[in-house]
Amino acid sequence: MTYDILITNAKTRASGKETVDIGIRAGKIADIGKNLSTDAAQTIDAKGCLVTESFVNGHLHLDKVFTLEMAGQEALGEYHTGGMGGAMTAIERAADFKACYDEKWIIENVRKVCRMALKHGNTHIRAFADVDSKARLEGVKALLKAREEFKGKVELQVVAFPQDGVIREPGTEELVRQAAEMGVDVIGGIPWMEYTEELEQSHVDKMCAIAKEFDKNISMLLDDVGDPGERTLEMLCKKSIEMGWQGRVTAQHCRAMELYNENYFRKLVALMKQAGVGLVSDPHTGPLHARVRDLLAAGVPVALGQDDVADAYYPFGECNMLQIAFLASHLLWMTTFADMELLYDMVTTSAARVLGMQGHKLEVGGNADLVVLDEEDVYHAIWHHRPPVLSLIHISEPTRLQLI
Repeated sequence: MTYDILITNAKTRASGKETVDIGIRAGKIADIGKNLSTDAAQTIDAKGCLVTESFVNGHLHLDKVFTLEMAGQEALGEYHTGGMGGAMTAIERAADFKACYDEKWIIENVRKVCRMALKHGNTHIRAFADVDSKARLEGVKALLKAREEFKGKVELQVVAFPQDGVIREPGTEELVRQAAEMGVDVIGGIPWMEYTEELEQSHVDKMCAIAKEFDKNISMLLDDVGDPGERTLEMLCKKSIEMGWQGRVTAQHCRAMELYNENYFRKLVALMKQAGVGLVSDPHTGPLHARVRDLLAAGVPVALGQDDVADAYYPFGECNMLQIAFLASHLLWMTTFADMELLYDMVTTSAARVLGMQGHKLEVGGNADLVVLDEEDVYHAIWHHRPPVLSLIHISEPTRLQLI
């Protein structure tokens, strides 16, 4: 057989209104063109639908999904009002319910969200699990189990995340190390939760030391508060350069960036580029957000993330990355057709780049992680944000998804 799978009559972002065929062999895109050989084990007629890369979710607190009613609504009020000055208080108020964390009920919620992700063609997720004295390692255990269960359908990058701080939470550093030994993919952090600048730096140093010890990538929630004095993104960029971790570090949120003066912002952008740090923004989950448009213009890779699904910080969500792009279009005022292309990149190819994924591009040699959308172009795909009619992931058989 020339191809394992042949997709015919497909529109792509590159082909415009013309249709092409896509030949897939051994999980890779072997050919793209007109009238390819029909010698294929399986043929899929796209019928003029749009075929693109599958969706990448740069940030999801997967251990917390569907816990809003357990955690209560107090944190929502603190996090979403007062210019985000109460963000730390919100996290503190949401912490107590984690004393009831148990892998047994967490995994059921995780499975439900992974099935939602599969329905929406969201095949890759950077998934955070809280690690602290209350959560212990229950969330980590659930996410590692789900990573194996959904392998070949939804690829999870599991993050050991010290949500409540490291210095202020004795024992957390050792728990993160244990999570690394258990096989998490990424070491997390949230240094702005510490009480002083010195302790913030210590938080960054300790988590980066574990990442280096276990050769792990790094994802930290930085400056997620309405305080222009916060500088933890700068700290992490400097540390990335110092430890030679360029291209392996991701910054989440960085909402205080919206409040920085222009001179400092431009210096910070230059430092991010030197450090090879990409950014994941979730503008729908807080009243402040990173300066996404300016970062893109400066050449900093940016992804979008779901962030939360029905938890103490956001009451909605379904792992529909087209819906996230739709919301971001409004919140970031990215409304031209050219902007739509950038938004689409931020949930596909740019998101993959930020997360360190290789080959996530619809081109010859790229991975066959694809969605078939019943849309004519990216603009309509974001506008309607409907589930794909078909998703493929390169290490599995095609999985047909039901439209609802």
